[in-house]
This record gives sequence, C-alpha cells and structure tokens, in this order.
Amino acid sequence: MTFNTTLDSIKTYEAGKPIELVVREFGIPENEIVKLASNENPLGASPKAIEAIIQNACNAHLYPDDSMFALKKALSQFYKVQSNEIIIGSGSDQIIEFCIHAKANQKSKILMAKTTFAMYEVYAKAVGAEVIRTASHQHNLKEFLESYQQHKPEIIFLCIPNNPLGECLDSKETFDFLKQVDENCLIVIDGAYQEYAKAKDSTKAINPKTLIEIFPNAIYLGTFSKAYGLGGMRIGYGIAQQEIIQALLKLRPPFNLTTLSLAAALEALKDQEHIQKSLQNNLMQMPSFEGFAKEKGFLYTPSYTNFITYYFESPLDSTQIADYLLQRGMIIRNLASYGLNAIRITLGTHEQNKKFFTLFEQYLDER
Repeated sequence: MTFNTTLDSIKTYEAGKPIELVVREFGIPENEIVKLASNENPLGASPKAIEAIIQNACNAHLYPDDSMFALKKALSQFYKVQSNEIIIGSGSDQIIEFCIHAKANQKSKILMAKTTFAMYEVYAKAVGAEVIRTASHQHNLKEFLESYQQHKPEIIFLCIPNNPLGECLDSKETFDFLKQVDENCLIVIDGAYQEYAKAKDSTKAINPKTLIEIFPNAIYLGTFSKAYGLGGMRIGYGIAQQEIIQALLKLRPPFNLTTLSLAAALEALKDQEHIQKSLQNNLMQMPSFEGFAKEKGFLYTPSYTNFITYYFESPLDSTQIADYLLQRGMIIRNLASYGLNAIRITLGTHEQNKKFFTLFEQYLDER
C-alpha cells in the first residue's frame, strides 16, 4: 500500500514511556515505579477536578456541550479576553495542527528553534511545508530575525519556555522581535509551561490579552496538562483575535473534548490554591537538581519549567543512563532523538527526586 509521500520525512513522535511498559518489560511492581519523563504534575490534579470527573461520569453516554460555553467563559474571565477569542482543543497540540493546516501548504516555510517541541515539525511536514530551524539549540531571537528576513516564513513558533530544554525568552525581547514581523505571518506563542515561568520570574510572563491586542497575527497556546495536572484529560486552548479563531474553528472536529474533560478543566481553573501548591513544590525542588548537576560536573539549562535538562560528555551516554534508570523503575526522557547527549527529568515530589538522585549515584559508582 502506498501512502502520502510527505510521511517519508516524518519521524514518529516518541512520547515518554508509560508506567505500564516498565511493569510488563521488567516485572517491577507499579507502586515502585517513578515516572519523571512527561512533565506531569507530581501532585496530581486538583481534588475538585477529580470530584467533577466522578460526578459527571454518569453523563458519559452524552455528547459534551460542543460550544464549550462554560469553559470558554471561565478562561475569558481568567485572562480578561472575550469568549470568541478562545478555541479549545484536545491538548494544545491539536491547536498547533489547526494553525498549520489553516496557514501552511506545500509552498510554505515554518520557522522554529533548532531544538523545540517535536510536533511543530511533524505537523509542518504533514502538509508538505519546509521547516526552517535556527542554528542554536535554544531560542536566539537574533537568529530568528535573520531567518525570518531571509525566508519569509508563513508561521513562526516560539516555545516560551522551551520544551525540551527549559530556557525562556523575556517577554520584552519577544515583543520587540514580534514588532519586526509582518502581520501576515502567524506567530504561535506556545505557553504550555508559562505558569512555571511566571512563578519563577515575572519578566518571562506573556500576557495573552496584551499579546493579541498588540499583535493581531499572534496566538497564545495554553494547556491543562502541566501545572493543572490534567494530562490524561487532554485539554488545551488558544487565545487570539477573532479572525484567527474563526479560521481555526473551521478545522475543529465536533465534540473534540469529552464531557469529563470539560468538567475537570473548569474546576481545575477555579482551584488556583492547588496551582500555587504545585508551583511552590516545583520552586522548592529545582535547587536540588541544579546542585546535583554542579556537584557531578554536568552542564544543565537553567530551567523555567517543571523539568531540567542535563547534558553529558563522553564517556557518559544519555541512552545508557536512561536505560539503566528504566530497568530500575525510574522513567526519565532520553533526548538522543533530538541529537543531544542529554536527558530531561521532570521534577517530582521530594521522595521521587531523592530516588532519582540515589539511582543516578548508583549508576556513576558502577561505571
């Protein structure tokens, strides 16, 4: 059977390994496995969100409100924008796909950092667009501007802060860059980890309302999968001026969220106390990871997210390290697929992090 030739250049996205896989392959009891691979909130979802899921389970046979009125209204009040300036997706990556299909084709160019969220490239190549990457792994706006001026892309992706590396552009330098971009170029600001960045440094905060008021060609993406602890519910959103939202809505399939997802997201948004606990845990745990890297002589990216990236030099090998940890029930993310000798570790609870350090020490001692 033949398939669309655009698939030839696409690599299958590698998600973080699930706990179930480790149970099957290594026979480790599920309660002994620690997953620090997919940047999930170690404190879990808000108890109020979980209760909403339970209460709405009896309505699982009913289609959800396809207008998503209640969640849009809550988000509009939270961000002080209009409900018709919001689109809801099955994860923010679905809205990334909408953006590319709405704007790009086989003649298009799409600009992004050398190392950033892999699905930008997957969706770009799926429509036959040319992917332009900067020379630096991290976001360098001088390189972005040079590439923009040379290639005139239809879409620019800025991941603020950046996954999988963790660095974060300042909002001022970001806005200064956007002022130099033509209004017909769609700017996608991926704010999946913005809650963590804002908690650490207010100069990193991107205000969606301010963004779309100044730049009619920009869309801000947010998610309930990270700080809100609802990765399993798959809820993302985009905020932009009506012209962009109306174009994207033409691509949205009906009922693209579940009744349970909508209920959970609504309650999670209300429970900002739980979010603050989650952010505080992250801020408390980060210094131990930075200190461990300094003690062992590893390079790392100062992170504005809920994860940290360690870089290694030979003879240390990220694949060997990841495999060693995996076989002992510790799941982290190997970044070899990005061409990096590096691993990304989600910050967990104090006990989970302690187990990571113990196993890593054990690996180094056994070498």
